[in-house]
Amino acid sequence: MTGFALQTPATTSTGLALALALALALAPDARAGSACAPDLNGDGAVNGDDLGAMLGAWGGCAGCPADLNADGLVSGDDLGVLLAGWGDCPIVTPAWATLVEARPDPTVVTDPMLQQRILATGLAWRVRDAETQIEMVLIPPGSFQMGCSVSNGLLCSGNEGPIHAVTLTNAFYIGRYEVTQAQWTARMGFNPSLWRNPSPQVPVDQVPNRPVDTISWDTIQDFLGNSLVGNAALRLPTEAEWEYAYRAGTTTAYHSLPGHPSGTNDDQLANDIAWWGSCPPCGGNSGYQTHPVGRKAGNGFGLHDMAGNVYEWVNDFTGPYPTGPVVDPTGPDTGSTRILRGGSFFDDRTNLRSSKRMWYPPNHLSNRFGFRVVRDP
Repeated sequence: MTGFALQTPATTSTGLALALALALALAPDARAGSACAPDLNGDGAVNGDDLGAMLGAWGGCAGCPADLNADGLVSGDDLGVLLAGWGDCPIVTPAWATLVEARPDPTVVTDPMLQQRILATGLAWRVRDAETQIEMVLIPPGSFQMGCSVSNGLLCSGNEGPIHAVTLTNAFYIGRYEVTQAQWTARMGFNPSLWRNPSPQVPVDQVPNRPVDTISWDTIQDFLGNSLVGNAALRLPTEAEWEYAYRAGTTTAYHSLPGHPSGTNDDQLANDIAWWGSCPPCGGNSGYQTHPVGRKAGNGFGLHDMAGNVYEWVNDFTGPYPTGPVVDPTGPDTGSTRILRGGSFFDDRTNLRSSKRMWYPPNHLSNRFGFRVVRDP
């Protein structure tokens, strides 16, 4: 298509209006090559902010975001694409899911940068897995520093280092909560959990929503099986995905919570985000048992119980961390033990930290062990 000349962003309003109308009339398919390419600032909509950014880059601009057709110029051709895509960007719900909430709730995902990164994917924020009815939230791609985060009173173990840069290039969905006893039983036909029977300590209405426990990495594979929809099978998160999701943009020992949007290193705040054990005089709040999921403050992505309640199996074999930057790491190829993360109702606060690692043989059963699931879009 032949473009038209726009001499400067300072064009008169009449001339600009005419130019915009002409560009719109001549525009090719507005969304060719991207779900929402004209959304230059990644806020989930094509609007005046994007128009201003394009006009500010007018002219020679090879490789810049406003050069939508990659011809080395920001010109009328690009303006036409932007105008034809005007409005809210389309939101895609994966084929395996039903939509719960298309855009991130700003009262849950309070960080504007996280909101923007989620919207930039063009994918629905909150969905329900149609096969298991597990609620899941979108985690956008990004980079973070993985490894040792000390709290005010608790140090790291040697296996939590070295701190290294990790880049995850693909968005993924992760369970908003740990898999519950009800979800496990509906799929598997039995309930292995220690707290499956009502008692004075286990109210009957709590049983379905407590996390499933007393499961091994091996038995989880049966739960995950036969779940392929397209190329998106249910799976466990990698260790890197798990820590990235826990941190949700923070670099502290504990993830964000109300009043502490950047996370915290204050061990005294563990009660706000986790069910944990240790001696009662030390502040443990779990009563040495699991609790219904979702009752503690969530993190910046809207995930609950990433710390405490039950340890969560991840997919990786146990191994030392790399010494340099890595992209989409999946851990060692072989090993005799698998990693668990997050701490449990039985553990001290040190195991609730974002970087703490634990490992056991994949056939090991414990009432401290549970999991949450991941699906790729």
